This record gives sequence, structure tokens and C-alpha cells, in this order.
Amino acid sequence: MTLNYLINALTIRFYAYIKGNNLKSNMSEFLQSIIDRDPAAKSKLSLILTYPGVKAIFFHRIANFFSVAKFDLIARIISQFSRFMTGIEIHPGAKIGKNLFIDHGMGVVIGETSDIGDNVTIYHMATLGGIAPSIDSDNQRDVKRHPTLKDNVVVGSGAQILGPVVIGKNAKVGANAVVTKDVEENAVMVGIPAKNVGQISKDEKFTPYGVDPSGNTKEDK
Repeated sequence: MTLNYLINALTIRFYAYIKGNNLKSNMSEFLQSIIDRDPAAKSKLSLILTYPGVKAIFFHRIANFFSVAKFDLIARIISQFSRFMTGIEIHPGAKIGKNLFIDHGMGVVIGETSDIGDNVTIYHMATLGGIAPSIDSDNQRDVKRHPTLKDNVVVGSGAQILGPVVIGKNAKVGANAVVTKDVEENAVMVGIPAKNVGQISKDEKFTPYGVDPSGNTKEDK
């Protein structure tokens, strides 16, 4: 009786979660957004069957549901299974908006209190991590420790974005850059530590890896 009640309650909450997040209606939009950003993507079916980033997001939605419902162990088991299957580690507690594209995916880490907006692109080996030492972990629980990425951010391969920093809308973080401070909107960040080397035009279309291939950037004085 108790088990049946629990299953029914979880089913009702899961359907409410799907409806509340518009997951069903957003699936086609999600897949199309990847095709729009990746010339190697041939069809929606190929994305579902072969793209680890798509699988990772699917598993994360389920893990996040259990995390929100306070079934933390189930949530972590699902996320670890996803990590094994895709090479992408997303903590169940991370908040992820619409159309996150994790391209290639291997080695990507997204921490527990990360908050990712809509239409964000993250390339392989990138980390959204914390910087506080784990020796004081009891005082760090339920505290914002990981980055916030606003809409349309691009994070290049190998980039490290560390701590509770905010990456502004449309900003691009170049490959292997290390970011430990807030980034303004439309900025292009490169280097270790990352520095702003230019601004993205409001009318500029998506370009991969956080760097304008034309080299049209403006260095800081």
C-alpha cells in the first residue's frame, strides 16, 4: 500500500514536472537548436541516438526531478549512470534552461549550484566548478558555489569557470580560459586568467569555441 502510494505520488509529480518545464513541447526545439549550431548534425534522430550531450540532458532532467523531490540517492545514481554512458558529469541539483548544447561532451563537469540559462553552448573538457576548499564542506552546503551562465553564452573547450561568478548574456569564453570573476554581457574572454579582449555585436550570429574566426577583436588597453 505504501509503495503503491509512493509510486503514484511520484508519477503525479513527474507529470507536473514535465508540464511545468514544458519538456515535451521543448524537445523538438531543443534538437533543432543543436542542428542550427552544429553543421555535423544531420537529423534529429541522429542526435537522439549518437550525441552524448543530448543523452546527458535527458538523464539530467530525470535526475533533477528526483533531486527536487528530495530523493537524493536515486538522483545521484541516475547522474552517475549518465556520466558512465556519456562522459559528462552534471550534478542533479544543477539548474539548466532550454536548449543547452554540450558539444562532444567528454570531460564536461557542471557543479551542484550551477545555473545555466537558455541557448548556452558548452564544449568538451569545460568545467563549471567551485573554488572553496572542501575541508569546510558543512558550512558550504546550500550555499551558491558554482557559476551562473546567462542566455546565449558559449564556453570553449577546456575552459574553467570557477566559483559563484556570473557570465553575462552572449558572452564567449575561449578555449582553456580560466574565469574567476564576473563577466559582462557580450564580452570575449581568453587567457589565464581570462581577460576581456573584445565585444560581441548584438547582431552577430553564433560562432563556435567562443572566438570570432575572423580575429576581429578589440584588445583591452
